[in-house]
Amino acid sequence: MNNVEMTPVSSSDVAELGYDEPNQVVYVRFLDDGLYIYKGVPQYEYERLLYASSIGSYLYRNIKNVYPYERIE
Repeated sequence: MNNVEMTPVSSSDVAELGYDEPNQVVYVRFLDDGLYIYKGVPQYEYERLLYASSIGSYLYRNIKNVYPYERIE
């Protein structure tokens, strides 16, 4: 996981978020479905996700079907 610091978030779907800035990779740990990475995500997009009023909605609307992703855990 490249020692990415994970930040706990308040969400009905997401437990933690992390960002690998040099590689532009967002880490998303879901409450019930493992850890996923989203590739090629600019830092501003991660920050918008992190501070969104609804993290789950923002993730599904702006990241999930826009950037390539894979489950890593």
